[in-house]
Amino acid sequence: MESTDKPSQESGKTVPESESQVPAVVVMVTSKQTEFIPIPLPAKFNYSPAFIYFVVGLSVAGLYSLLSLMCSAFAISKPSASTKILFLFAILDALMAGIVASATGAAASIAYVGLKGNSHVYWLKICNIYDKFCRHIGSSVAVSLFASIILVLLVALSTYSLYRRSC
Repeated sequence: MESTDKPSQESGKTVPESESQVPAVVVMVTSKQTEFIPIPLPAKFNYSPAFIYFVVGLSVAGLYSLLSLMCSAFAISKPSASTKILFLFAILDALMAGIVASATGAAASIAYVGLKGNSHVYWLKICNIYDKFCRHIGSSVAVSLFASIILVLLVALSTYSLYRRSC
């Protein structure tokens, strides 16, 4: 039992990484609301380039986490995992952390404008009209922020694992 615990720590992969990205994408993609102002006006995630970037960025990171989880399972079966593989995981984890963080920031900034508006450029707030849509967007951004934190911790764990192997 002890021999399987050690390689698991060295590979650095965790299941919560993908478990926190998938719900964020699902909530964002299913966010849709139509309100009848003088005419029916729908609000959908794909009307904003920042929300599209959010969905694509988190989808790519989620796919990467599933692929790296399978590669980690293979590395666990071979206890003598190469330092080159661990270094590649650390680099790719850092890249995915950057993608998820930037997508979260982009979506959060547009969500904030929707919540508060911007009086300097006369952008009106819309969350008082599209309340359900804004709750979905806010929930998705919050879950994505959690995924960003997990990815940063994963990068720290991967680099620590490499440091420990080099000593």
